[in-house]
Amino acid sequence: MINNLIFKEISSALSDLYSAEIKDIQFQSTRKEFAGDITLVVFPFLSISKKNPSATANEIGLYLKKNVSFIKDFNVINGFLNIEIKNIFWFNHFSQIFYLKKYGIVDIDDNSPTYLIEFSSPNTNKPIHLGHLRNNFLGYSVAQIIKASGKNVKKVQVINDRGIHICKSMVAWQEFGNNETPLSSGVKGDHLVGKYYVEFDKNYKKQVAELVESGMEKDLAEKQAPIFLKAKDMLIKWEANDTQVRNLWKTMNSWVYEGFADTYKRLGIDFDKNYYESNTYLLGKEIVEFGLEKEVFFRKEDGSVWIDLSDEGLDEKIVLRSDGTAVYMTQDIGTAIQRHNDFKFSHMAYTVANEQDYHFKVLFLILDKLGYKWAKNCYHLSYGMVDLPSGKMKSREGTVIDADDFIDEMVNTAQTIANDLGKLEGLSNEDANQLYEIVGLGALKYFMLKVDPRKRMLFNPVESVDFNGNTGPFIQYAYARIQSLIRKRVKKVVLPESLIILDKEQVLIKKLLEFPSIIQDASDQYSPAILANFIYDLVKNYNNYYQSTPILTASSEDKINFRLALSIKVGEIIKTGMALLGCSVPKQM
Repeated sequence: MINNLIFKEISSALSDLYSAEIKDIQFQSTRKEFAGDITLVVFPFLSISKKNPSATANEIGLYLKKNVSFIKDFNVINGFLNIEIKNIFWFNHFSQIFYLKKYGIVDIDDNSPTYLIEFSSPNTNKPIHLGHLRNNFLGYSVAQIIKASGKNVKKVQVINDRGIHICKSMVAWQEFGNNETPLSSGVKGDHLVGKYYVEFDKNYKKQVAELVESGMEKDLAEKQAPIFLKAKDMLIKWEANDTQVRNLWKTMNSWVYEGFADTYKRLGIDFDKNYYESNTYLLGKEIVEFGLEKEVFFRKEDGSVWIDLSDEGLDEKIVLRSDGTAVYMTQDIGTAIQRHNDFKFSHMAYTVANEQDYHFKVLFLILDKLGYKWAKNCYHLSYGMVDLPSGKMKSREGTVIDADDFIDEMVNTAQTIANDLGKLEGLSNEDANQLYEIVGLGALKYFMLKVDPRKRMLFNPVESVDFNGNTGPFIQYAYARIQSLIRKRVKKVVLPESLIILDKEQVLIKKLLEFPSIIQDASDQYSPAILANFIYDLVKNYNNYYQSTPILTASSEDKINFRLALSIKVGEIIKTGMALLGCSVPKQM
């Protein structure tokens, strides 16, 4: 907000002083050791001022101080113009935003563009695991942030529900399951199916070893293991629409979907549309024929179809096998086009780990070459892997960490720390358990989202639940502290008409005024980290203010009202911002 106002005034100054219209004006935050609220970079104006940096900055500063009512003073340091804003400016602007209930959130209308965000997209042969968590948190938060910036948003996923890996779980259940179900076993559906996927792998390795021991070459043994041949046969029957196989497939997938739904509900995540690979794997084959006609693709002697991207610095990429079967790229081409038919989106983002960077670069190029204009607005929300300190947590199967187990561990860690700190006085068992869930999940989500998505990250469960530092609980505790202040105030909070405010209050108001642009920046860059770190900075500033400034015991009623109002607005922004990250905030901690 302040940048926009200053921009207009500086544009007028440059026009009056140098008869020039400048569209590119650069601002910086004023360094803490200098007086000022915003700093103007004057070096781009030297060609029109015909003066050195210091003289140019002084000339602009004098003009602003004389002609702009809210400019208090200025100083020039090494050619940078530091501008001070009058106290009343901050007070008046806070008064304007205090009564705005949806401050920072842009309303959506019929003309708002539609953004499609794909995330999660698990397989139905195992539970959602740790690797999915960063994906889910990123995709959901980006969707919420983009929606808050004024766009229509649709959340989608492709569920990988077909293929040899799915048949492996099915074969193992037939062989070793004894008709076990989630109901009969008391095991969550996705975990039960995952158990049989592990069981397949265990027996497959055993059979391969036996064949090798009998004298067979390992490569051949891996192809001839009886249990593997059964899985291949089942896949053929599935593709032939065999009734018995299809019925088993539907039953076991239904168990998994129920398990996924429970996990998504706990995470607070939902989708507007699910796509299923069993429906989409044939999509794109017709598009390949269209691409051959347009000479976007070419056919090799063996009948396979390719695209040559060497002019773009890439290589040749297959889009259809010689036997006419689709590859993942074929499917993704068709699914993208189907989605545009479904939603008429203007932009689409794929939340997928950075190991698929090349795949999406190729996909977007192919769509563009096929003539789809929206392809230029497709974006790969590429993210790094999540590492854990060694030995911190073990999975149910000893290989991949299940998301449910990880969440339970986070909630238990929150409970342990809360009990150690003695922050549970007056809470019932039910309220305490709800608090552990809010804090544990808030710690997990915030810790993963505060890091730039592109970076590989180390997740330390204990560090993430610390009530100090850049963590979810640190922010949640600040919100609870503000709610405690509000509960203690009996009278209604009424802002005074005017008030001389403290420097620390100006700092807080400046942060609050940044909030709308922070949402826009986070949306434009598909980065929840921008918002997460803004909230952390806001809370740090508020804690510093809270600890050094009397609020309920201030020296006048006007000051009490203003300081409570400021606290209330900070609390509102914390709650709104954390909600955009998918995190809840408790009223009491």
